[in-house]
Amino acid sequence: MEAKYPIGKFQLDGEITNIMTEGWINEIEDLPGLLREVVRDLDNEQLDTPYRSGGWTVRQVVHHLADSHMNAYVRFKLALTEENPVIKPYDEGKWAELPDYKLPVDISLSLLEALHIRWVKLLRSLSPADIEKTFIHPDLGGVSVGENIGIYAWHSGHHLAHITSLCSRMGW
Repeated sequence: MEAKYPIGKFQLDGEITNIMTEGWINEIEDLPGLLREVVRDLDNEQLDTPYRSGGWTVRQVVHHLADSHMNAYVRFKLALTEENPVIKPYDEGKWAELPDYKLPVDISLSLLEALHIRWVKLLRSLSPADIEKTFIHPDLGGVSVGENIGIYAWHSGHHLAHITSLCSRMGW
């Protein structure tokens, strides 16, 4: 298992099915509770430990998930309400260096819990036509709503695995 990609890179093999989409939505729904559980007993020194050499700290990963998933939620809403909108990327590495990434993780955990309730409600309401809608990412090109659900299910598991693998390696 590689520390940078502990669950591998996102891969979409074949057509997106309703079963795949429902599974991905369940993974997105489960993230806040799983994340809260895995960091619950970590002290500040553990929270400020990088998950790998040159990687973010656990604290930064938690705050990144909140920032990333807020951006994703907005991107979904743009794709659902506009015709193939161009979304704005951001420099997640620079965001991770901002002062709010030093805050207690509970702030971002609470934000994720509330955000994911709204996000999952939105995702579960999508029609087959909605799943096909797209947005344009300036670096990646066209991304469908369905594919983006898969990407963020993967993103949830990817960063959760960063933290759980660190805890396992360190015996926490």
